[in-house]
Amino acid sequence: MDIVKFIEEHKIICICRKIYGEDLRRLAQAMYDGGVRLMEVTFDQANPNCCQETAMAIRMLNETFGDGMQFGAGTVLNREQVDAAREAGANYIISPNTDEEVIRYTKELGLASIPGAMTPSEILTAHKAGADFVKLFPTVYLGLPYLKDIKGPINHVKLLGTGGLTEDNLADYLNMGMAGAGISGRLVDPELRKKGDYAALSQRARTFMTIANAKRGN
Repeated sequence: MDIVKFIEEHKIICICRKIYGEDLRRLAQAMYDGGVRLMEVTFDQANPNCCQETAMAIRMLNETFGDGMQFGAGTVLNREQVDAAREAGANYIISPNTDEEVIRYTKELGLASIPGAMTPSEILTAHKAGADFVKLFPTVYLGLPYLKDIKGPINHVKLLGTGGLTEDNLADYLNMGMAGAGISGRLVDPELRKKGDYAALSQRARTFMTIANAKRGN
């Protein structure tokens, strides 16, 4: 599978932080039911067992959903975490920062690389190191005018948005040239999960995918 093309096609990545076990499995099912086909399981850097716990979560998701969904690891800061993610079956590596060593190592292992960046220098450094996409972070804090200015001279780099994106503003950022988006709060709402209302999360997923699919059809 060409994971880069898969990400470009499906666009929406559900970001899962500190969600494990049955809660994670049910959330993944809700996303699948709503049409989302990409999920990121993050490393909790404050947890000394984050490599084992994140790898276990990614492995469980792969065993449950197979090729029906594509899973990646997030908040990846070093080679050890890249290795743990790959061994668990992750197909893409997402970081909050631009670390050339992590980018190059990710590509050496045949995985898609999605480092985070904010400035033009960081974006182009990540791209030059081999990143498949660059995650513009924090997207909404920077705003549409910033994205427009960035996309002028740097229109050859595939940008993913993360941070503050919702059903109300996603279309604006996709129309401005974003290749896709990572969504956390709206798709993993802890209050809905606490109540067991995964159907509501599926409906939100459908809304996000409707927006993404409308852009794909243009």
